[in-house]
Amino acid sequence: MKATSHFAGQEGRRNFIKSVALVGGGLTFGFGLPTLSRGETTFAPDAFVRIDRNGAVTLIMPQVEMGQGIYTALAQILAEELDVALDRVVLEAAPPDDAKYGNPILGIQITGGSTSIRAFWAPMQQTGATARALLVMAAAQTWNVHESECSTEAGVVKHAATRRELPYGALIERASRIRPPSNVAIKPASAFKVIGKAVRRLDTPDKTNGQARFGIDAMPEGYKVATLVTCPVFGGKVRKVDAKDATTIPGVRQVVALDDIVAVIGDHMWAAKTGLEALRIDWDFGPHANENTVDLLAQHRAALNLPGVTAKNVGNVDAAFASVEPIEVEYHLPFLAHAPMEPVNCTVLVGPDRCEIWVGNQVITRAQAIAAKVTGLPLKSVTVNNYLLGGGFGRKLEVDYIEKAVRIAQMVPGIPIKVIWTREEDIRKAMYRPMYADRIKAKLENGRIAAWHHRIAGSAIIARFSPSDFKNGVDPDAVDGAIDFPYGPRDLRVEYVRHEPPGIPTCFWRGVGPTHNIFVVEGFVDELAHRAGQDPVAFRRAQLGKQPRALACLELAAKKAGWGTPLAPRVGRGVAVQTVFGSYMATVAEVEVDVQGGVRVRRYTCAVDCGVVVNPDVVVAQVQGGLIFGLTAVLFGEITLVKGRVQQGNFNDYRMLRIHEAPAIDVHLVPSDAAPGGIGEPGTTAAAAPVINAIFAATGVRLRHLPIDRAALAVGGKTA
Repeated sequence: MKATSHFAGQEGRRNFIKSVALVGGGLTFGFGLPTLSRGETTFAPDAFVRIDRNGAVTLIMPQVEMGQGIYTALAQILAEELDVALDRVVLEAAPPDDAKYGNPILGIQITGGSTSIRAFWAPMQQTGATARALLVMAAAQTWNVHESECSTEAGVVKHAATRRELPYGALIERASRIRPPSNVAIKPASAFKVIGKAVRRLDTPDKTNGQARFGIDAMPEGYKVATLVTCPVFGGKVRKVDAKDATTIPGVRQVVALDDIVAVIGDHMWAAKTGLEALRIDWDFGPHANENTVDLLAQHRAALNLPGVTAKNVGNVDAAFASVEPIEVEYHLPFLAHAPMEPVNCTVLVGPDRCEIWVGNQVITRAQAIAAKVTGLPLKSVTVNNYLLGGGFGRKLEVDYIEKAVRIAQMVPGIPIKVIWTREEDIRKAMYRPMYADRIKAKLENGRIAAWHHRIAGSAIIARFSPSDFKNGVDPDAVDGAIDFPYGPRDLRVEYVRHEPPGIPTCFWRGVGPTHNIFVVEGFVDELAHRAGQDPVAFRRAQLGKQPRALACLELAAKKAGWGTPLAPRVGRGVAVQTVFGSYMATVAEVEVDVQGGVRVRRYTCAVDCGVVVNPDVVVAQVQGGLIFGLTAVLFGEITLVKGRVQQGNFNDYRMLRIHEAPAIDVHLVPSDAAPGGIGEPGTTAAAAPVINAIFAATGVRLRHLPIDRAALAVGGKTA
């Protein structure tokens, strides 16, 4: 997901602090953020930061922690500018409120698009710096000295000349009566004590001692457990349900049959699941009962022949290809499920005048809004308790599972109902990373890319998720990573053809558009390097002159990977470069292919320039985790349909990478003083292309479809 920040430069960032108040015995600092719908700055009646009389700092966390380390990173930024020890910062999840807690880049209260640090870097710096300035002003007034004579350290204001000092907690009452300064200085990087340090994550202790609470851990008093099933074919409906056998199972309390859902409510998950299996359901399969993967791919490929909408145009591509036969290929990618470790779940209590929800979700205001819509209650009557996410990957940017849970809970008013999807339901009736088909052609001239034409066919997630951002027929996510083509040809055109697979819901998946576009672009660039008779690194190096940060990553990754040193037979190295999510990365994969076509990725070597690094350990972990997530899809990931039914259902047939299959991963951070870029998704988007390119180097077989076709790589196997 991409959008333009509502902050217009540094001055805009400086003006976001709006209110300071003494609330509940503590000093509260609030700032208003722009909302997507109204496009204007609003004043928050409550705040992001509270300081109590003991000097403890509470950060009201606007972003959701789902393993990406944002609880720690935002706390580090605040602690740096506020000049307090990190262990003095306590975290509290923000309630739903776009106006107060909206993501400044995306406009609503949302965690996604690798935007958390990018969006809140400046706001957290300004909040901390302004709070610190007010406390210094309060101390200076107390001592009747000039503010410039005062300094701060570890939650204390000091006056060196008289050796006086006051802790922050003693200053909050006076500070609350001071008008916030309109312009405060941010610490220079040379003064950082917390930012840039590999500190321990704040959420780790609770995750190791059992105190952490994920959505599935919600257990409000008197709750019951439900699990559900929907029609095996997308869009199907319930005709009738025979629940006689299910209701005799001990622990089963109720069977709920709605037009598109059947759920069993029980005292515990086993009773609910066993009861569900005992049901006899007659389904109306609807209009999509004959869909299958082969036909769906053919439809996507046919869509490539339709007129495309231009997403980017430079020069004159038609003229460039008029006198030369272009090099032209197609690439294809499958549907992918998210399969987070924590399956989809939501606990709901519906009463006559209120609704309360316990859930882990990436877009909490939409969670509140869908519950209000279903129940008919006003927003203020819907309470959302947002928990940690046991994996999100974009699936929990959706609220369909919350809508279903609320509808089920409405049938049992006054009792909290915890709705848990089985793993099979989670995979077979999920929402998927789109299937894509790409046609791409290029012209080489003097060993360089002179012309480039890329046409993409696939779903428009943005058209559904954020219609206002779907402009002129272009889905900005679908072309992300394609319009960012870094090699600077004279003539370039990127086109998009919207093609919605009938009945199959699509949504964001970690990296989304770039997970397909980086694979396609860097795979084809590699093909062109070999067509030009050049080394793949040298070919890229020669064309990255206007991308110095990308070039620096390429040079470092190639050096650290030992590019060019000899390898054994059927072992190869592949490289890929990317400039997405505001970060730059070059990745080298070293891959071994056995004679049966089995693929083992020995090592990834990554060089990353993500701007200022808040916590290097978290950055490295995010790149490692992203590569593992992406490599799983490269080797195994594919959702297929036969007669409208998804064929995969659990980890036995929707494979995850296993521990012994994981490669060594070396991550090298390029020092940078640029503003922070995103890092949650670049590892995933980098996973595929270098592996495919390494496979070609090892075997001479070029793969243009994922997951990897092992039969094509076996000695004497079929042609890819």
